[in-house]
Amino acid sequence: MKIEDIFSLLEKEVAPVSLSDEFCGKYKMYDNSGIIINCGNEVTGALFSLDLTVKAVERAKTLGFNLIVTHHPAIYGGISKFDLTADPQAQALAECMKNGISVISMHLNFDGAPQGIDRFLCRGLGGDKAEISAPLSNGGYGRVYPVAPTDFKNFVQNVKKEFSTDRVLAYGEDNKKVSRVASFCGAGCDEHNIDFAVNGKADVFVSADMKHHEILALTQRGIAVIVLTHYASENYGFEKIYLNIKDGLKVKSEYFTDASLL
Repeated sequence: MKIEDIFSLLEKEVAPVSLSDEFCGKYKMYDNSGIIINCGNEVTGALFSLDLTVKAVERAKTLGFNLIVTHHPAIYGGISKFDLTADPQAQALAECMKNGISVISMHLNFDGAPQGIDRFLCRGLGGDKAEISAPLSNGGYGRVYPVAPTDFKNFVQNVKKEFSTDRVLAYGEDNKKVSRVASFCGAGCDEHNIDFAVNGKADVFVSADMKHHEILALTQRGIAVIVLTHYASENYGFEKIYLNIKDGLKVKSEYFTDASLL
C-alpha cells in the first residue's frame, strides 16, 4: 500500500482537502493540508500524531512505521532554511526524510468535517445537535448547543475528566447554571465567534489560546469561559477520528499522544 492509498482513504472516510480549500476561500483562512512528504515507498505502518515532532518521529522509528499522519501541517508556511542545530521542526522534518518516513497533514478539512475535530469537541462537552458559526457545504466550524443542565463547577470537572487534562483555565462562578455551550477547537475565539456565542445564548464559551480582552468581552456579558490547551482541544477529536478509521487502514497503526501537552 502506498501513501496515496492512505491519503485517498482519509479523504473518503473523513474529509477531502477540498473542504479545507472551501474553508480558506469562504472565510479567508490559510492552510497546507495534503501529502507533505512522499518518500514513494510501501507503507509499513502509520503513526497518527497531532503534531510532527521529534518525539513522534522517534516513536514511528521505534515501531518501524514509515508514515506519520498529523493534524497540524508539518510545513505550514514557506521554509527559508533548515537549521538542524536549533530548530526542532526542521529536525523532525529532516529525520523523516533521512529515514524514509512520509507525512500527511489533514488540518482545516479535519477541523470542519461532519465528524471532525470541532464536532468531537462538541460531543466531548456533552452536546449533539448544534448551530454552526462557519458552515461549509459539508460540515463546518464553531458550535453552540444545549447540554444537560449542571453548575459551572461540575461542568469544569467533567471537562477535565473527559479531555484527560488538569490544565484548564476556568472563569466563572461555581454555582453558575450551564445549559448551553459554545465551543471552538484550537484558537477559535474572535469577535465574530464571541457575537455568535452571545446571540446563541451560551452560558459557557470553550476554546484555546484565548487573549485577555476576549475573555473579558465574554465574562462581562455573563458568559463563563473555559480555556483548554490547544493540544487538548484537538487531540481528543483527532484520536476519535483515528479510532473510527484504523480498522480500514489495512496497515499497522498507532495513535501517539504527548501527555506533556494536554
